[in-house]
Amino acid sequence: MLHTVSDTLPTYADVVDLTRYPIHRLDSDEGRALINNCRCVLAQDGCCTLPGFLQPIAVAEMVQLANRLERSAWVSNNRHNVYFEAFDNSVEPHHPLAHQERSAKHGIAYDQIPDQAPLRRLYESDDLTRFIAAVLEKSVLFRSADPLDALQITRFHPGEELGWHFDRSEFSVTVMYQRAEEGGDFEYVPELRTKQDERHDDVTKVLQGDRSRITVQSAAPGTLAFFQGNCAMHRVTLVKGSLPRINSVLTYGEHENMRLNDLTSQLFYGRTSPASAEL
Repeated sequence: MLHTVSDTLPTYADVVDLTRYPIHRLDSDEGRALINNCRCVLAQDGCCTLPGFLQPIAVAEMVQLANRLERSAWVSNNRHNVYFEAFDNSVEPHHPLAHQERSAKHGIAYDQIPDQAPLRRLYESDDLTRFIAAVLEKSVLFRSADPLDALQITRFHPGEELGWHFDRSEFSVTVMYQRAEEGGDFEYVPELRTKQDERHDDVTKVLQGDRSRITVQSAAPGTLAFFQGNCAMHRVTLVKGSLPRINSVLTYGEHENMRLNDLTSQLFYGRTSPASAEL
């Protein structure tokens, strides 16, 4: 999974600060140090953030693009449980399977993002895929095959939020473009559940207001972050003020041809992709 040194700059050289984050030279001393540092932070905190990963001009271009595509974004306002599964009315109302969370946002799908957009060029590069795989210690990693969800832009307008939830995928990768004037913080609880134990009682405590294990992050524009979203429950708090929160989610996995299931696709994009299958 390591990349050999090239004499030519990659096509995304104007997007990433390659001096600070040499993702195109992972087999160099600097590249190995970057990987090791990210692994240590991720193991310790359950989330690793890389401030200034994106060049300021790339951030500005993505904000302009998000503003330009605002009218074509899918506006959603839905109730869901933390698992994005059907509500279970057979359990107690406070049980996580029955507990209702709210998610409201403006979603811009992958097929709406131009080929030459800075983040699309970066996402479609093998260098970034190799870097994420190396940090996560994956022997192989694939970009999503979903034409809607592989790379998306999310705008959280005032009054919108992303409710508490676990991701269906093992981990998540995000890029921040613009912080909200107020609110819009990323909150997460690392290792709240495991693959062997759902720990419903611990989940319930957080849903009922226990903040003892919550970590709060308000990433600056240009920050790339990855975290273990399948075991860490997380949310984006209510956005206030006049400035929307704008970010992207980049989707990867260990299997080819990954796509959202129809239920989740309809929830976030208002439509389904051809030949969709459960992620």
